[in-house]
Amino acid sequence: MAEEFEWRKLRADQLREKARQDAIVVLPVASLEQHGPHLPVEVDSMLGEAVAARTAVKVLAMGQPILVLPVLWTGLSEHHMSFGGTITLDNAGFAAVVEGVVRSVLRHGFKRIVLLNAHGGNENALRTITDDLTPRYRAAIVQFTYWYAAAVPIAKILETQGGLSHACEAETSMMMAVRPELVATDRIPLAKSNTTPAVDDLVGGGVYRWRSIGSRSASGVIGNPEAASAEKGERLFDAISSALATKLCNREMWDLPWESERLME
Repeated sequence: MAEEFEWRKLRADQLREKARQDAIVVLPVASLEQHGPHLPVEVDSMLGEAVAARTAVKVLAMGQPILVLPVLWTGLSEHHMSFGGTITLDNAGFAAVVEGVVRSVLRHGFKRIVLLNAHGGNENALRTITDDLTPRYRAAIVQFTYWYAAAVPIAKILETQGGLSHACEAETSMMMAVRPELVATDRIPLAKSNTTPAVDDLVGGGVYRWRSIGSRSASGVIGNPEAASAEKGERLFDAISSALATKLCNREMWDLPWESERLME
């Protein structure tokens, strides 16, 4: 029987034992937002949970204890609000929710926490939250966005994009692999619409400007869902989970010194 890794399915005594085993605890952080004319609003949460679960299976196979918390299903999605269907928090509310989860996990004796991001709009805030919480709680907190952490294998699989974007070749393929009944394939052609250039396309990299998705794409899609397939989605999940499991099982990452004060003791 496969070892259970879902936090919500375990008893409190089992979770206490996992803490004694120094289990890694993963919090998938996602969103509830529009995903174009062909995908449901829960895409990021569904994919974030699936990535976390598949990664956990591989981490367990590599001999490391790991737990996956229920996905945090809403994040920072103000840039999607004009299309409808989106639920967003503000920065303060988002930070408070993430801190509450992290604080609870640490109080139960766990020492290694991963904030696994599955929504681009959360990236900046989660980096700041990690910067705040690590010294505050003197805890090993790792944050990553899965398509950046697995950028190289993702790029090798995609045919029309350099990386994962929004309701695109990658996300549509992954949804076809895990929840095909929720993909309105007959509506994929509607994703083609008027678009405007990205800021870095005009002036080069290193410049940031907030923009709504509606100002960039009339359909709410960034990328090419017409190139999607379920087979490609399975390959993406396998490559992503393998890359993430390898990183999480690298003990040197967890053992890296991070407090200069302790080095000087």
